[in-house]
Amino acid sequence: WQTRYTPFREADEDIVSEVNLNNSIMTEEEREEIQQELAKLEEEINTLKQVLSSKEKQHAELKQKLGITPLSEFRNNFTKGWHDMQSSTAYRKTSETLTSAGQKTSAAFSTLGTAITRKFGDMRNSPSFKSFEERVENTVSNIKTKVGGPGTGGSFEEVLSSAANATSQETPTNNLTDISERPC
Repeated sequence: WQTRYTPFREADEDIVSEVNLNNSIMTEEEREEIQQELAKLEEEINTLKQVLSSKEKQHAELKQKLGITPLSEFRNNFTKGWHDMQSSTAYRKTSETLTSAGQKTSAAFSTLGTAITRKFGDMRNSPSFKSFEERVENTVSNIKTKVGGPGTGGSFEEVLSSAANATSQETPTNNLTDISERPC
């Protein structure tokens, strides 16, 4: 079951308005009086529109003389709105709640940081970490000995740096020389 709707056409509107006027019990004299009142209202509306337009023009001119621009007006309205919002009860309650939540979050992160630091300290003092640290130190010493020979001192970074320098000196450079300059 589908209902099919068709839009009113202008002719349909005229018929409806005639039916409404014909159905109302109104004399020709009453109808004429209402039409006069309607015309009078339309005239008053047009007059008021003209007065309003004139007042708006005068309003704009006075603002211009005072140096009030749309941007400064917007800024003032925004500032006033922001101030009104900040002084509202809802804003104050929300601000207090967020401040409290921020303090609690900060305290929680501080506690978490302390706990993590303590765990790292415990881990560093554990026998397995000590064993790992000793292995790393032995490996570094072995590398120093192999790279620099016995009796080479210095930090691991110095040993690596000297090894890199030694490697770069051994690598031949790619000098391009003119064929006529090469000995046969």
